[in-house]
Amino acid sequence: MNFLVIEGNIGAGKTTLAQILAERLEAHLVLEKFADNPFLPAFYQNPDRFAFSLEMFFLAERYHQLHREVAQAQLFHPWTIADFAFERSAVFASVTLKDHELEVFQRVFSFLKPHVPHPTHFIWLEESVSGLMLSILKRGRPFELLITEDYLRKIDEQYKAWLCTVSHVKSFITVSRAETDFVKFPELADKLVDWLREGRSGFFVP
Repeated sequence: MNFLVIEGNIGAGKTTLAQILAERLEAHLVLEKFADNPFLPAFYQNPDRFAFSLEMFFLAERYHQLHREVAQAQLFHPWTIADFAFERSAVFASVTLKDHELEVFQRVFSFLKPHVPHPTHFIWLEESVSGLMLSILKRGRPFELLITEDYLRKIDEQYKAWLCTVSHVKSFITVSRAETDFVKFPELADKLVDWLREGRSGFFVP
């Protein structure tokens, strides 16, 4: 089974790239159901009050999606692509949760993690904080308009710490959003597919 995970900070373009690659690889696509989280709008209004409920809901949803869909998909598709990693929950929780809340979260996360499939391929979408803010403004989700640059920087720091631990994958590709536009230049997506099939790693060169 080829299981590709695409990760990046908020507004990095994960879903768009996942959809583009899924079409080319005839892959089963697993998209995060962030809109199903009833605590998301409230969290941005009052982070201290709703952070724990938000992160626990996301943790359960991501587990169920990956545990169920990836296992089923491998029977019928040569590739499965997800626009999120299970570890995303831990990345965000490390920023949003207080000490006692984080301890509870980490216990549940550690219990669930062994039951989630490990990716065979990984793409990291690199984008500046200013670029992320611009993307967030362009897509215009009302609850995201409260996101601050400071919050994105903290999330980015935690992502970078976690990325250093990603291992046992056939390919780990870093893509610069500032240098690539897979919608405007579809040939770049074809090249990225070649990299994935060849199991190449490194900084993607357009």
